[in-house]
Amino acid sequence: MKKYFPPIFMFVIFEAVAITLWLTKDNLFYLFNFSYIGFAVSLGVFLFIKKYKYARRITQLMVGLYMLVYLGIISNENMQIEGFWYYLFTGVFEAATIHYAVAKIFGPLIFGRGWCGYACWTAMVLDFLPYKVPKEPRKKIGWIRYITFAIALVFVAALFLAKVGNIERIMFWAFIIGNVVYYAVGIILAFAFKDNRAFCKYICPITVFLKPMSYFSLIRIKCDKEKCISCGKCERICPMNVKVTDNSRRRENGTECILCMECTMNCPKDAL
Repeated sequence: MKKYFPPIFMFVIFEAVAITLWLTKDNLFYLFNFSYIGFAVSLGVFLFIKKYKYARRITQLMVGLYMLVYLGIISNENMQIEGFWYYLFTGVFEAATIHYAVAKIFGPLIFGRGWCGYACWTAMVLDFLPYKVPKEPRKKIGWIRYITFAIALVFVAALFLAKVGNIERIMFWAFIIGNVVYYAVGIILAFAFKDNRAFCKYICPITVFLKPMSYFSLIRIKCDKEKCISCGKCERICPMNVKVTDNSRRRENGTECILCMECTMNCPKDAL
């Protein structure tokens, strides 16, 4: 039963968040929301343990579609970074602020950038593209993410400073238009750089939150040096160009790991 500890642990973490928010906010939605996400994540980890090839993709689709279609389009909640700034400026700890606190600010202390590998609705689509393994070396243009981060902040701040009316409706359309732009840019970059995850590496503003917190992640890929034969297969297949065999927290692109487990599944000696 020891091997099933990870999915149980993940479900317990999410269920604790679900029950806490339900009781403190007196809103049954939070119990459903985080219980569902916890179940989806735990299911993916369980299927991975059972060596099911598409385990991560199942979780990615379950969570990504739920957040994009139900929370975003049907419930009119802007779950993008603009929504986070909106609720933060209004001083309300709801929707996007709770989502960001759990998944993208404090959550990465436990599961690193697992959000990017198992829940992101942008990556959910990009991972269907043909360049799952990067065909070219990583570009040194990651600074662009800070520009997109700043644009989102300035956009929302300008709405409040100008005292624009009906901001909630503007936030909904910002979510729709923002997603269309993200998908378009992500697909173009994937084909231009022959890398499905080019958008995640260079453009995505969310990584400004994720990267520093992921440095301290509790759950991370480690290499058993006694088993490792230095074949380099894990690093060639890594979609985020992580120096997988280096166990140091300062390893190259270490805060980029999305816990996709491609390296563990392809290691010929089970050293990871």
